[in-house]
Amino acid sequence: PQSTGTVQKQFLLNGIHKAGDVVLGGLFFVHFFSVLPELSFTSEPQEPICHGFNVLGFRHAQTMAFAIDEINRNSKLLPNVTLGYSIYDNCLTIGVGFRGALSMASGQGDQFLLDNNCTAPPPVLGIVGDSSSTHSIAISAVLGLYRVPMVSYFATCSCLSDRQRFPSFFRTIPSDAFQVRAMLQILKRFGWTWVGLLISDDDYGLHAARSLQSDLAQSGGGCLAYLEVLPWSNDTAELRRIVNVMKKSTARVVIGFTHESQMINVMEEVVKQNVTGLQWIASEAWTAATGLQTPDLIPYLGGTLGIAIRRGEIPGLRDFLLRIHPDTDPYSNYKNNIVRQFWEYTFQCRFSPPPAEWLDTGGALCTGQEDLESLATTFLDMSDLRPEYNVYKAVYALAYALDDMLQCVPGRGPFSGHSCASLQKLQPWQLLYYLERISFTTAFGDQVSFDENGDALPIYDVMNWRWLPDGSTMVQNVGVVKKSASTGEELTLDEDRIFWNFEPKKPPQSVCSESCPPGTRIARRKGEPVCCFDCIPCSEGQISNETDSMECISCPEDFWSSPQRDHCIPKTIEFLSYHEPLGICLTTASLLGTLICTIVLGVFIYHRSTPMVRANNSELSFQLLLSLKLCFLCSLLFIGHPRLWTCQLRHAAFGISFVLCVSCILVKTMVVLAVFKASKPGGGASLKWFGAVQQRGTVLVLTSIQAAICTAWLVSSSPAPHKNTQYHSDKIVYECAIGSTVGFAVLLGYIGFLAIVSFLLAFFARKLPDNFNEAKLITFSMLIFCAVWVAFIPAYINSPGKYADAVEVFAILASTFGLLVALFGQKCYIILLRPERNTKKAVMGRSTSKKSTFYQ
Repeated sequence: PQSTGTVQKQFLLNGIHKAGDVVLGGLFFVHFFSVLPELSFTSEPQEPICHGFNVLGFRHAQTMAFAIDEINRNSKLLPNVTLGYSIYDNCLTIGVGFRGALSMASGQGDQFLLDNNCTAPPPVLGIVGDSSSTHSIAISAVLGLYRVPMVSYFATCSCLSDRQRFPSFFRTIPSDAFQVRAMLQILKRFGWTWVGLLISDDDYGLHAARSLQSDLAQSGGGCLAYLEVLPWSNDTAELRRIVNVMKKSTARVVIGFTHESQMINVMEEVVKQNVTGLQWIASEAWTAATGLQTPDLIPYLGGTLGIAIRRGEIPGLRDFLLRIHPDTDPYSNYKNNIVRQFWEYTFQCRFSPPPAEWLDTGGALCTGQEDLESLATTFLDMSDLRPEYNVYKAVYALAYALDDMLQCVPGRGPFSGHSCASLQKLQPWQLLYYLERISFTTAFGDQVSFDENGDALPIYDVMNWRWLPDGSTMVQNVGVVKKSASTGEELTLDEDRIFWNFEPKKPPQSVCSESCPPGTRIARRKGEPVCCFDCIPCSEGQISNETDSMECISCPEDFWSSPQRDHCIPKTIEFLSYHEPLGICLTTASLLGTLICTIVLGVFIYHRSTPMVRANNSELSFQLLLSLKLCFLCSLLFIGHPRLWTCQLRHAAFGISFVLCVSCILVKTMVVLAVFKASKPGGGASLKWFGAVQQRGTVLVLTSIQAAICTAWLVSSSPAPHKNTQYHSDKIVYECAIGSTVGFAVLLGYIGFLAIVSFLLAFFARKLPDNFNEAKLITFSMLIFCAVWVAFIPAYINSPGKYADAVEVFAILASTFGLLVALFGQKCYIILLRPERNTKKAVMGRSTSKKSTFYQ
C-alpha cells in the first residue's frame, strides 16, 4: 500500500530537497537578512521574509548536493543506498536556522520507508551546518539531546568542543582554539610579543579572546596591549575611541577576531585618522573578505597575514554547478525554492507569474534557458574552495560513517546484544557511534577524522595580502599551520613570498620592551603587563647566557663573570710569582744577600789567621754566616706557586734558620761577656763553661728545640696549599694555610725569646772598652732584628693574599741584611780597606794574659 507522508510546520522555509533511502540535512545562509513573521495559532503556513542573496552561501549548499550526487555514483561507497538531502536557508538568523533544524529532525522516532508519493521531505539522520558558532550552539544543544549528528563546516567557537554540552556536534573546520594557537605560532616566528586585539561582540570573538589570553599567559609568548570589542552598528563615537586607543598604543601588530562588516566599519575610521604602520593579522572570518580589498583600504591593510580555511580541490564541482536548473527540485514551491531565487538574482529576472510592479518597471521574465557559463561571476570560480571543501568533507564523513554502519556483521555489532543497525530502522544515535570513529583520506590528500571532542585534525592556510602596483590586491598562500599526531603543531612559512607594507620590506617590531641581551635579567615593571620590563645587568660573579633571562646564575667557585656578564671565565690565580716585578725584586734581594754572605764567608776564611777574625770567634762567625745564608735562601720558598712540600718547608726552614742565627749571636754574646768577666781578678773560672764544645752544644740544643717545635707543628696540623676566594671575589689567591696558628705563634715566639735574651745580654755589655765593641754591634743588630719583626706582625695580619707572603719575605730579608751589616760590615771594612787596624794591638787595646787566652 502506498502512504502519504506529511510534515506539520508553522513556517515555510527556503530550501532544496532530494529524495533518497537516507536523507541528510543541511543549513546554509543563502540570504543575509530576514524579517520573522509574528507567531500565530492559525494553520496557515507562514514564511520569514529573507533578502540579500548570498551567492557564495548558495554555492556552499550546492557543494553538499554535489557531494551527495558523487557518493550516489560511487559504487564502492554506500552501494545499493541512495542518499537524499534536505537543505534549508537560515537567512543568517538564529530563529530561522533553529526552525529549519527542528523541521528536519522532527519525526525521527518513526519507522519509515520513503515513498515517491510523499510530498514532504522526510526526517534526516544527520545535519551539515550551521555556519555560525552562535547558531550551532543553540541548535546542537537541542539536537544533542536526541543524539542527532551535526557536522559544521564553519562554526569555530572553541566552546563547541565541550562534549558534555554538545555530545553530537562535529566539525571539519578547526576550532578557534587551534586558530588562536596558529596565530601564536606566527607571533612567535616574528618575535611579536606586544599586540592589540579587536574582537566581535559574539561567541566567536569573546571565546577567541578568552583562548588568546589564556594561551598567551601559559606560553609566556606575549601580552595584549589592549582588547577592544567592536560594535555591531556603525557607532562613530565608539569606533573613534577604539581607533584612538590603537593610535596611542606602541603595539604595531593588531589581531582582528571579528567579521567583515565590523572590520569595514573600523577601517573607515582608521582611514579617517590616518593610522598607518600597523601589521594586521586576520582571523578566517575576514582573511578573504573582498569588501576590505579596496583601493582606499589596501594602503592600510596591505601585508596583512591571515588564517584561512584549508583550500581544497573538488573535481567536477564546476560542471555540476553548470547543470543547475530552476526546475530540478519538485518539492519546493515557487517562493521558497532557493535555486529559483538564485536564478532570479543572477539573471535579474522573475519567474511567472511575476509581481505586477515588476512588469511595470520593465523587468524581464525568466525562461529557464539562461546560460550560467556566459556570466562572469564568482559562483563558478573554483580557484579558492575553502568553506566548500569543508562542506565536502562533512558530507563524506557522514557517508563513511553510514557505510561503516551498514557493513556491520550481525552478532558482532557494537549495540545491545552485539546487534547491528538496519537501514529500515536506522536511528541517528546509531550513526553517531560510527561517526566518532571514521577515518578517511580525501582525493586532495587530507586525512579526515575526529578527536574525542568532535574536532577534525586541524589545518589552516596562512594568507598574505599583496598590494600590487596597479592598486589591486592579491591574497596569496604563504604557508600552512597543521597538527599531526607525530609532530604536533607545526608552522611552515615561505617568508620570501610575504609582502610587508613597510620600508624596508621587512617584518616590523612589536614589543613593549626590547629583549634583554645576555648579561642582563628581566625586572618586571610594577603594575604593567609581563612583557613590559627593564633590563638589569647581572651582579659581579653572576651571568645570564640567554636572551630574556629571568634571573642571573652564579658562576662556580673557581670561575668569575666576564666583563659582559654573559659567560663564566676562570678566576685569575694570584700568588707571589717569580715573574712579577715584586717577586723578581724579592728574589734578587734574596740571591744578592746569599752572594754577599758567601763573599763575607770567603773573606773571613781567607783572612782567618788575622787578629780581627780570630778575635771574633771564627767558628761562631762561620756558623753565623752559614745561618744567614740559609735565612736568605729560605725566603725563596715563599715565592712561586704554593705546593705541599714548599708550604711545609718554608716555615720550618725559616724557623730553624733564624734560631740557628740567633743562637750563634746569643752564644757569641755570652762568650764576649765571659771573656771580659774573666779579665777581672777571680773571673778566670767562667771561661771553662764557654769552650768550643760548649759553644757548639749550646747552638745545637737551642736549634733542636726549634726543630722539635716545627716537627710537632707539621705532624699535628701541617701547612698546606689553600685556594682563598675571600680576599678578592674575582681572584683565587693561592696561599699556604698555616694549619695551626698556635704552632706558628710558638715558632715566632721562640725566635723572639732568643732575640730578646741576646739583646738584653748585649745591652748589659755595651760599656766594654771601645776598641773591642762586639757587644755594641750585637746590641744594634738585635735592635734592628726586633724592630723588623715587631713591625712584621701587624703588617702580616693586615696584608691580603700574596702580599702577606711578600711582607714575610721582606721581614726575613730586612732582618737578615740588618744582622749581616751590623755584625760583619765594620769587620769587612777593616779587613779589606783598613788592614793597618787589623792588628793584635789595635784589636785588643792592651795585652793581658786573659785576653791572650781568648785571642788564641
